[in-house]
Amino acid sequence: MSFAHGGGCGCKLSPAVLASILKKLPRESRDSRLLVGIETGDDAAVYKLTDDLALVSTTDFFLPVVQDPFDFGQIAAANALSDVYAMGGRPVLALGLVGLPLGKLEPEVMAEVLRGAETMCERAGAALAGGHSIDLAEPMFGLAVQGVVHPDRIRRNSGAHENDLIVLTKPIGIGILSAALKKELLSKEAYRQMIRYTTMLNTPGQMLAERPQVHAMTDVTGFGLLGHLLEICRGSNLGAVIELESIPVIEESARLAKEGVLTGASTRNWESYGSDVELPALELWQRNLLTDPQTSGGLLFTVSADSAQDVVELIRGLGFTETAVIGQMLSGAPRVEVQT
Repeated sequence: MSFAHGGGCGCKLSPAVLASILKKLPRESRDSRLLVGIETGDDAAVYKLTDDLALVSTTDFFLPVVQDPFDFGQIAAANALSDVYAMGGRPVLALGLVGLPLGKLEPEVMAEVLRGAETMCERAGAALAGGHSIDLAEPMFGLAVQGVVHPDRIRRNSGAHENDLIVLTKPIGIGILSAALKKELLSKEAYRQMIRYTTMLNTPGQMLAERPQVHAMTDVTGFGLLGHLLEICRGSNLGAVIELESIPVIEESARLAKEGVLTGASTRNWESYGSDVELPALELWQRNLLTDPQTSGGLLFTVSADSAQDVVELIRGLGFTETAVIGQMLSGAPRVEVQT
């Protein structure tokens, strides 16, 4: 068995399936120290330790999305670490979650995955300190990550204010690149772009949480841009409007999308939440980009209009050069309107 990339992009269960599972669980904890639970589908749980310190806890894992095991380890680690940054926290500790098909894949291959993850954890300042492994039919890898944050600096996906501007820090289209890679349609340059974006740690999240003008934050992953923006809308009880031309898109992803390349998760995402999205007469490939599942996607946050430009310039200066204002939060029902 070769270390082949899977058919998806590390995608989550569809929003509809996830909602049907979570609705069977209690929405409120009896422990007052649990500051963030499952209420709005946030990126991580947050537990108050002291008046000045809270624990951020998250986990993420998936099948290989690339063939190179070192690259996969880096991507999986960056993806898991991102949830801590999206809450405004700083990662400090990680445990590996390893699935190895014994007898089908050499242990040395998984060692390369772990080496890639360790490299990414070191960049984040987090210790990779062990983990758990099991025998699985397919290789799988991820991390359980713990971080820290001041309780007053937690940023949830439910804190947006009316008239806030919406900012995205990375271009979308990673899922389409992953699908093209599986079909052997991806150029070497596009692969390099894929690795570049998926291994960019979302470190600006911690800096953004220190600014009171930043009100809500999440990262764009398996539900695509529209799905994660809808989570902000629903959590904040607001609507949103985004400008299609303002959304940064990986150029090669747009070309491939026009040729019909997409992931199955993109279609499932639309079927799950499309009723809450108002689209103009877009071509199908454009819609597929908006629902494209991302692995280690960018931060999506809302910020007061008078501070947006300064914050955008600051993030661009940190290397996220395609950071852009893509829309605005509005009063009204939790819906997203896409304008051209």
